[in-house]
Amino acid sequence: MFRLIRATLIAASCVTFLGSLDPAVAQDRRVPSSPAELKLSYAPIVQRVQPAVVNVYAAKVVQNRNPLLDDPIFRRFFGVPGQQPEQMQRSLGSGVIVDPSGLVVTNVHVIEGADQVKVSLSDKREFEAEILLKDSRTDLAVLRLKDTKEKFPTLDFTNSDELMVGDVVLAIGNPFGVGQTVTHGIISALARTQVGITDYQFFIQTDAAINPGNSGGALVDMNGKLAGINTAIYSRSGGSQGIGFAIPSNMVRVVVATAKSGGKAVKRPWLGARLQTVTPDIAESLGLRSPSGALVASVVPNGPAAKAGLKSSDLIVAIDGQAIDDLNAFDYRLATRPLGGTAQLDVQRAGKPVKLTVQLETAPDTGRNEIVITARSPFQGAKISTITPAVADELHLDADTEGVVITEIGDDTTAAGVGFQKGDIVLSVNNQKIGKTADLEKVAGTSSRLWRITLVRGGQQINVTLGG
Repeated sequence: MFRLIRATLIAASCVTFLGSLDPAVAQDRRVPSSPAELKLSYAPIVQRVQPAVVNVYAAKVVQNRNPLLDDPIFRRFFGVPGQQPEQMQRSLGSGVIVDPSGLVVTNVHVIEGADQVKVSLSDKREFEAEILLKDSRTDLAVLRLKDTKEKFPTLDFTNSDELMVGDVVLAIGNPFGVGQTVTHGIISALARTQVGITDYQFFIQTDAAINPGNSGGALVDMNGKLAGINTAIYSRSGGSQGIGFAIPSNMVRVVVATAKSGGKAVKRPWLGARLQTVTPDIAESLGLRSPSGALVASVVPNGPAAKAGLKSSDLIVAIDGQAIDDLNAFDYRLATRPLGGTAQLDVQRAGKPVKLTVQLETAPDTGRNEIVITARSPFQGAKISTITPAVADELHLDADTEGVVITEIGDDTTAAGVGFQKGDIVLSVNNQKIGKTADLEKVAGTSSRLWRITLVRGGQQINVTLGG
């Protein structure tokens, strides 16, 4: 597991946060007023929350691949058996019990590809665990402890929107596998969006020491409630350098609620519009005092945004009264809204304020038709999908984007070997237009000495030719 991620270095302004907070809330905070108060301890909070923080151990079987053993002539000449030796690969992380029945939330990267998952409680007992839900867009996974009927200690969620820069927090996890460890610090920043870890770029930044093994562990406030799930660090050395990131509890709550309801995938509201972040140049052209908000680039016909009256060039500045700094902030705010209701958008249109009400509904996903290419071809081992409105929303594409998209690539597959990547959009193969997954499956099933492929990666069209 060494993916307590080395996040990209961000700008030096470390103490920005989204929106303004009620001064009355700030009055609840105060600095120590006497030497006696400096002797106060966090022990009561730790004793209360520690039993709900667990260690997560994941294991998977991998083959010790020797490229020469892939050659049947080599194996036959040297009498080497075709079956290659296997090795158990292990990773460790942390987790938090969020339901008395034994539901544990952790990071996807802690248990990714695991054949076996075990959870160790603070009292040293171990349980086998099954994976109920993996949400790669947030890097959150929910596990359930097996073969147990007892009620476990849990952590309640705090409202992460009420956190303030400077609040004291505790980080609890299993760094480097040394055992459960508690560190403390403050919230260094809120709404950190330029981190580059998950689809939803909206993190709590803290200087509480977080190290490899803390992934999936708890960030708790001074009320002993779960403020976030520790996920990543910025580090040049691999150890803590005082810049750690946690997924806010309001996002964690959404994923856990889906798992509790039996859902296998998290469903989120769909706006039905493509947005872009306001750059300084765009801000100047719009006559804005600062580059903030989310600019509407295009609107999907008959989608929630179109029905609400949202138009291209509108600037979304707030949702339900919460200010929007950029595209990532809007994505997070919308994703944490409950389906079935409505959200109020504050919009600037031609310099004038407009209020719109948008319905919170999921994107249409019929016709995705995900398949894995098994035929011997450059695409062998790639999972592909037709681009539905739901897929376009996930990948921030225009709803009318043509082609099929690669959604997953297996390790040690032909597709991975030739350099295909998740998110690649395949437009044509050997001069045949690819409009749906069945088209690519058919083309991949034909033999060819050369494969001429046109694809789009990162907005750029690429033409490649591969040997058969």
